[in-house]
Amino acid sequence: MTFIFNLITFDINAQVVNTGLVDTSGGVKINKLAIGGYLDAYYGFSTEKNTSQTVPNFVNMNRNNELNINLAYIDIRYNDSNFRVRFVPGFGTYMNANYATEPGTLKNIVEGSVGFRLNKKRNVWLDAGVLGSPYTNESAVSKDHLMYTRSIAPEYVPYYLSGVKISLPISKKITGYLYVLNGWQQILDLNNSKSIGTQVEFRPTDKLLLNWNTLIGDERSLLNPNFRLRLFTDIYAIYNPNDSWSFTSCLYIGNQEVKTISKSINQQWWQANVIGKYNLNQKHSFSARVEYWNDPSQTMILNPSVSGGFSIGSASLCYNYKANDHALVRFEARQFSSDKDAFLNLKGNSVKQLSWLVGGLTVWF
Repeated sequence: MTFIFNLITFDINAQVVNTGLVDTSGGVKINKLAIGGYLDAYYGFSTEKNTSQTVPNFVNMNRNNELNINLAYIDIRYNDSNFRVRFVPGFGTYMNANYATEPGTLKNIVEGSVGFRLNKKRNVWLDAGVLGSPYTNESAVSKDHLMYTRSIAPEYVPYYLSGVKISLPISKKITGYLYVLNGWQQILDLNNSKSIGTQVEFRPTDKLLLNWNTLIGDERSLLNPNFRLRLFTDIYAIYNPNDSWSFTSCLYIGNQEVKTISKSINQQWWQANVIGKYNLNQKHSFSARVEYWNDPSQTMILNPSVSGGFSIGSASLCYNYKANDHALVRFEARQFSSDKDAFLNLKGNSVKQLSWLVGGLTVWF
């Protein structure tokens, strides 16, 4: 990350987009209404043997040895000078995996919010509903990212939030956001206690974006009755120095207070990743990623075949073909390594290695 943070003195062509947020490319506009669409089809194969036919620890592209739809949605937006509405119903294996705990039709809301401008002069907005999450530099929308598959990092932070967001421009380069939420990735409130999130977006130049997030809240629920206060913070950088290269990096750490019979204990987890992309020309590019995940108490990743905590490292290589301005074809190879026998190979033996191959076709308007 030091390398990325230090490169802030180049001239600008276009402003860096915050790829941590779900967005589209505008869609078809009819006066104040805009309608967009997105579909991400994939085929994946992993060397993991399991009865659920899924890749462990992932909600994106997680079906194994089958053709499927990761995420398809329609994005409907209405924008007035002081009022805005957004509704994004979604479908696919990502929705099935990531919204499994939500009841009824809430399982199909990628985003659904209404916003009002509180101060026109300072451009202060209040949005309420199901909101996109600012945590980590990767959302569920693969077209916006340097790699096709998601890093381990975003798989274990909220992809969506339910609550209220206040957006406040602090200066020309800094924007702040305050969130009051039902909790850590939950539309239906699980314990009637609210969480507080913050986001600070800093753009030193139009080629560099630095983003810092925090979240604090009580995470007790029927599933985790011993959980109490959770503290989380992440920082990421997105840097596009020229038309050939792009970089991004994310670092985060979390702390979960757990109530035991005699006392409370604190469990931490952390991760770091770096991703780079090189464009051979306007249509062909290659991207690569290295990452490390450490969860000493299995707070976020529960692996019943492993006692105690464990860590995972991953290296990935991805080929990207831009068929046109609305279609991407991508192929990615990914290798995971753990310090313990955390995976099952195709023969049913516990091993430290897992390989994953994924191909995808993504289209949007």
